[in-house]
Amino acid sequence: MNPRLRHWREAATLLLAAGTGARPGRSALGPCDYEVLLLKRSSRSGFAPGAHVFPGGLVEAADFSAAWLGLLPASPLCGLGSVKPPPAGSGRAPIFATDRRQLGSPLPGEVAFRICAIRETFEEAGILLLAPGSGPGESGGAGPLPAESLLSAAEVGEWRRRVREDAGCFLQLCRHLGCVPNIWALHEWSNWLTPVGRAGPGGRRYDTAFYLCCLGERPPHASEDEREVTACLMTSKSLATQSFVQYQQSADTIQLTLSRPREIRVWSSPPEAIELFKSREISLAPPQFYELCRLCNFSSLHELHKFSSDRALEGCECWMPIMLTASDGLIQLLPGDELYPEDPDYTGEMNTVMSTDKMVEDLMKEGSTFHRIVIKNINSLALYVNIQAKYKHMNPLMINTDCSDYNSRL
Repeated sequence: MNPRLRHWREAATLLLAAGTGARPGRSALGPCDYEVLLLKRSSRSGFAPGAHVFPGGLVEAADFSAAWLGLLPASPLCGLGSVKPPPAGSGRAPIFATDRRQLGSPLPGEVAFRICAIRETFEEAGILLLAPGSGPGESGGAGPLPAESLLSAAEVGEWRRRVREDAGCFLQLCRHLGCVPNIWALHEWSNWLTPVGRAGPGGRRYDTAFYLCCLGERPPHASEDEREVTACLMTSKSLATQSFVQYQQSADTIQLTLSRPREIRVWSSPPEAIELFKSREISLAPPQFYELCRLCNFSSLHELHKFSSDRALEGCECWMPIMLTASDGLIQLLPGDELYPEDPDYTGEMNTVMSTDKMVEDLMKEGSTFHRIVIKNINSLALYVNIQAKYKHMNPLMINTDCSDYNSRL
């Protein structure tokens, strides 16, 4: 862990996209020929309880194990492409820039964080992103090896239990199958830090590497782990009283015996997921909302894959949202916004609080350079971005989940 970011626990998460095949996108926000995987966190979770998130979790020491070097290709980055030097005046995100050898690990962070994301995806959703032999994978789609074709259902369940209890068992699983984690199918996408004041129990805050992986034409089967993830199927509002109904679960539907709510699947296109959030059928944290709005720029899986694989060579910024409390809501300020502090308090030790008696609408009228998420309540978010994107990235579409539109008043 980088000493400068000692207040965070390192983590990795995966934006997993798969083609819809012949089924067209159904969102009013526009067509989309792919879907992403969102998992519902347990209501007992210490961080973001009940929220829908991309699969991922904390990095474990086993993800940095030197034993991986006996399975992966022998090269400085195990066959991964080198990221270009950052633009003048910028630096590589600390989570990636840290020299892991000085921390006792021979495995580069770029490799270990990908292993973590793949391991967590298996633990939480039962999806194995593996490549045969020692890799590296091909430059096209990830083409995961279906878990059900490698292991029986009972074996999948047993291995998930073992990996969940001991992350080192993921290496044993790969050896058992004669495969390796398909780290080459994961493209560096973004890096988010938990804001000061938004820590979980015990002051836990996270420095999370986000990766993007594009699969083939059909989404693989996913299933909940019954611990961290209570359901892979997104739950509709009508299931709030689920103790009074009987339902059957399949790979992509919920069937109720007493009512027929809107079907909500484990895989949803980014526009569909935002519509579900807008109708309060699912809950999203601001980073997930932001990244889904960013994905809404791409209606084609092929286009998304080409963009992500080309752009990943540029690296990414490290973002820590700064909370600004207004009289009628909150604003998460992101780097580049005119109100973002020049020297943000990364540690929280300065106890700096940004607040104003002004209303959100007044702040929007007075401003001109925006990179912010306006939060009115848990299901009312709005994005305002007019800065130049860095690292050849693409700004998210500016989407509001309520009826307000401050842009028309600027």
